[in-house]
Amino acid sequence: MQVSVESTGTLERRMTITVPEEQVATEVEKRLKSMASRVKVDGFRPGKVPLSIVRQQYGNQVRMEVAGEIMQSSFYEAVQQESLKPAGMPSLEPKLIEPGKGLEFDAVFEVMPEVTLADFDGVEIEKPVTEVADSDIDDTIENIRKQRMDYEDVDRACANEDRVNIDFTGEIDGEEFDGGKSEGFPLDLGAGRMIKGFEEGIIGHSAGDEFALDLAFPEDYHANELAGKDVTFTIKINSVQAPKLPEVDDEFAKSMGIEGGVEALRAEIKKNMDREVSNNVETRVKQQVMDSLLELNDIEAPAAMVENESKNLAQQMAQNLQSQGMDPSMMNITGEMYQEQAERRVKLGLLLSEVVIQKEIKAEEADIRSFVEEMASTYEKPQEVIDWYYADKNRLSEAESLVIERKIVDWALSQAKVTDKQMSVSELMGPAQQQ
Repeated sequence: MQVSVESTGTLERRMTITVPEEQVATEVEKRLKSMASRVKVDGFRPGKVPLSIVRQQYGNQVRMEVAGEIMQSSFYEAVQQESLKPAGMPSLEPKLIEPGKGLEFDAVFEVMPEVTLADFDGVEIEKPVTEVADSDIDDTIENIRKQRMDYEDVDRACANEDRVNIDFTGEIDGEEFDGGKSEGFPLDLGAGRMIKGFEEGIIGHSAGDEFALDLAFPEDYHANELAGKDVTFTIKINSVQAPKLPEVDDEFAKSMGIEGGVEALRAEIKKNMDREVSNNVETRVKQQVMDSLLELNDIEAPAAMVENESKNLAQQMAQNLQSQGMDPSMMNITGEMYQEQAERRVKLGLLLSEVVIQKEIKAEEADIRSFVEEMASTYEKPQEVIDWYYADKNRLSEAESLVIERKIVDWALSQAKVTDKQMSVSELMGPAQQQ
């Protein structure tokens, strides 16, 4: 087998492979002899068909099959011979396949980029330092109260955040329009569900009041036939209810599954918030490490790997939408939508793999066990979660990958210049972190 390699791009290679006729002919002859005992040809008994007849009828077909298989096997032998690392499947292009002349073909493929890690010395990493304060616990409890908010009837004019029950009829140029009428309609004032001026115009009125509001639909209203048009709403208020927050007492704590009263509730909230703070600190630091790796090491991502990752991301999104009861086909999800994200993931994967190799980073069994137990501790029945992970090699492999990722971050932090940055809980959990 003869092999020549040509660089046709930064990562693309064109490899020309020549396989001697003897190798091809030997395999073709072997298969034709095997077929002779099985094929059926008119005028001959089964198993008695002369080899010359079998060769005449099936020779070309068998040679094409053999050539395809030899191209595949020869390609992998050739890349090993040339010490190349393909990134993705090759495109095989036959050049010579005629009987008696051997086999010659081109294989076009990308190779994995060579990665030389830049020093991490001098990289600046900000590590958030955050303490959960009593005020943070108070805010969390207040949010829980709002989630469990009830309403009670009041005998007064309605105000913002009240819930009203109304009848209304909308008219444009004196004519009612589709969707412009409702009876017994519940509306939370200040929620912004209605067009501008509707909820504001109700505030200050009481149950039993009937009045009209002259308003206008926005120019960009979703119903084109109503966009920008003047409208008059005739409104009757049936009832007014004010929000009523639950008292923070032992019953409130018990309703959340906490025995021991308010203090026990506050302790549980703090424990959960401490864990969330720790996770967010870890995420922020990891993000900085990954960003720095990409900035320091400018490598090219193989197009085949990026395309494959793009397809995977699109498929994951489609599955997520389907699990939420949505039809992915209506969203026109394509791999091109995830091109940039896929390229980043591929580059990071290559860089992280190189770190693992060069720094000899490993995940010991004890490390994996500790990580799984840490994750399981947040559940009501930790042992069931642990057993769930250890019942499937793929799940355990995911845990191993996360352990290795943590070790890579630890290595990076040991090289970088790390400074503490004081942050409040709201800053840590804010929009920057969500991004």
